[in-house]
Amino acid sequence: MADRAEVVVVGGGPAGLATAIAARCEGLEVLVVDRARPPIDKACGEGLMPDGLALLEKLGVRLDPDRLHPLHGIRYLDGDVVAEGRFPKVAGAGIRRVDLHWALVRRAEDAGVRLRWGLKVEGLSEAGVRTAGGPIEARWIVGADGLHSRVRRWAGLAGGEGRTRRFGVRRHFAVAPWSDCVEVYWTRDCEAYVTPVRRDEVGVAMLWSGCKSDFDGLLARFPRLRQRLAGAEPASRDRGAGPLRQRVGGVARGRVALVGDASGYFDAITGEGLSLAFHQAVTLAECLRRGDLASYARRHRRLGRLPNTLTGLLLLVEKRPRLRRRLVRAFAREPGLFSRLLALHARELPVRHLGSWTGPRLLWRLVWS
Repeated sequence: MADRAEVVVVGGGPAGLATAIAARCEGLEVLVVDRARPPIDKACGEGLMPDGLALLEKLGVRLDPDRLHPLHGIRYLDGDVVAEGRFPKVAGAGIRRVDLHWALVRRAEDAGVRLRWGLKVEGLSEAGVRTAGGPIEARWIVGADGLHSRVRRWAGLAGGEGRTRRFGVRRHFAVAPWSDCVEVYWTRDCEAYVTPVRRDEVGVAMLWSGCKSDFDGLLARFPRLRQRLAGAEPASRDRGAGPLRQRVGGVARGRVALVGDASGYFDAITGEGLSLAFHQAVTLAECLRRGDLASYARRHRRLGRLPNTLTGLLLLVEKRPRLRRRLVRAFAREPGLFSRLLALHARELPVRHLGSWTGPRLLWRLVWS
């Protein structure tokens, strides 16, 4: 006899668990299926924006304060130029992916989500999903199975990879954080992101485009960071991801909806992936309760409009070293402007509150930097 649930979530990572918790809060019966077992670790910058933390609190997810590190802003480093923007209201947090996953698992269990770990989903069916352990009937199916989503492909929603192939790799180091910001080191065709994740540990994520590489080869491109990490012992094995750009033909079809990286991915350059996934999760749960996936598709587009615009602009800058140096220099001379744009990025400031002077001011600084 087939198992049944109102909502079957394929993928038990942060996006899938957040969706399951939000759907339970909406009164739906939810089953999460994943072939892996907790804690699930993946390549990730591990920074949570303030709005992402607020959504976790709204969902009742409790993070252990001893296993995270407050983040008060973003610091750009390009050669000897340093620019820093601060979150204007509340802090974000750096947290190991495995610690975030355990917190979400505990909350899902408390909320009454049924969790089936170690079970592989093999395809979709007219009634629900096919698994290695037998069929599961479902009213709604959520694909939360990551960057290279099989649910996306099975539902006919795959749109292919982007023309520019970008990749990521991450390693942790056992060293006390030296900043309360995420540090972003820039060089040609590569960025290094240093995120404090515990009081005695930092995560370093590399993003790059072009040919294949490895962590140590990429780190050699950043002498200043390499010197900072000299003597620090690795605290995790390297984890990679890519190609990052994943297009979609839509985020909903029939009774299937996609969330998180499975619902399309532009790039990790803005560090907003987890927070955006939580926004999508809460939105999808509301739409599932109403039985309106067309509304989810519209709202998903609206949620992604601003971060995709900022991502596109930063990727444009990343490809043009002279323009990038001008931008970092402009932010160094106008930290208030950097903080204002960071507040927009973290959804602490609506676009309409930026003021008509922001764009011209930034343009002026870019010209004269």
